[in-house]
Amino acid sequence: MDDDDLPRRRDDVLAALTRQSLDPLSVAELDDRIFVLESEIARTKSHKAAAGGLKSSAEALFRKG
Repeated sequence: MDDDDLPRRRDDVLAALTRQSLDPLSVAELDDRIFVLESEIARTKSHKAAAGGLKSSAEALFRKG
């Protein structure tokens, strides 16, 4: 079973974020939100790349040659 098949937790911040109405936000607030979300995407991608590097290093260490 993939993690995508599992139900999200009730306190899942990402799920709450996607349900939040954008209607009451001003253009400036929408710009701020986009900036914060893009910054978070960059931080997440950086962390993922670092984690992938650690995984590759561990696999190389235990690889039989």
